[in-house]
Amino acid sequence: MLTSKQRANLRSIAQKIEPITQLGKSGVNDAFIKSLDSAIEKREIIKITVLENSSLEPKEVGFEIAEKLDAEFVCATGRKLVFYRRSNKDGIVHIEF
Repeated sequence: MLTSKQRANLRSIAQKIEPITQLGKSGVNDAFIKSLDSAIEKREIIKITVLENSSLEPKEVGFEIAEKLDAEFVCATGRKLVFYRRSNKDGIVHIEF
């Protein structure tokens, strides 16, 4: 569980990064989760965009994705979602709080 200070720090980091993928009509499926899992393991923080043509509500789908990734749902800003999970990989510069 993140504190409000940690969440604010992650939000400021997320402002500077581009979304890595988009979530559209097909919704959250196993292939989508698998690609996000490998990305979050490499980067620790990822941002995705929920497309306008998607019938999903960004905040609701954010919590669903976070649960499947075993990650923290940092925030939803408009249709952009940010997730954080500390990486177990060696050789990665970890985000410090």
